[in-house]
Amino acid sequence: MTIEPEVWLRGPVDGVPAELLPAAHAFLQTLEDVAHAAAGLTREQLWRGPGGAPSVGFHLLHLDGSTDRLLTYARGERLSADQKAALAAEQAPSSLDAASLIAKLRVRIEAAVAALREVPVATIYEGRTVGRAALPTTVIGLLFHAAEHSQRHAGQVVTTAKIVRGLADPDGRPPRVEGGA
Repeated sequence: MTIEPEVWLRGPVDGVPAELLPAAHAFLQTLEDVAHAAAGLTREQLWRGPGGAPSVGFHLLHLDGSTDRLLTYARGERLSADQKAALAAEQAPSSLDAASLIAKLRVRIEAAVAALREVPVATIYEGRTVGRAALPTTVIGLLFHAAEHSQRHAGQVVTTAKIVRGLADPDGRPPRVEGGA
């Protein structure tokens, strides 16, 4: 089996300007990492918050929603009512399973990379604002924050998935060992 290097070591991403490649690489690495880590989690594992930590399901919903919101701000737009409702819904467990959440995130990450292809490099230092308080930033500030934010949550998905896989079932049974009797 050939192991590919991390995304940032695979070279350019088709159509993404060199100035925005680190963001594209981070988004694509996020998708690979969370898809691998969350694959096969049961619903109970997906929504379990060990020790009060946010669940893998929360992180997947948040990755989808926060990426959408940050890219909206980067375009110079305000959040829609649907985006605000999605933000509020991130805290509650969803009926979606791991495969559905990963598929939803895949669509969002593909859209984020497509958006990077469309950003005119001459505009990356234009001012933008975030939220009701209209906090100041720039296009590139938002794009890079969206990318690094996705990486931060990807790390939490990887760690939390390992923890919930290792915890005993709620009825006290030890974790099932793959390949075991």
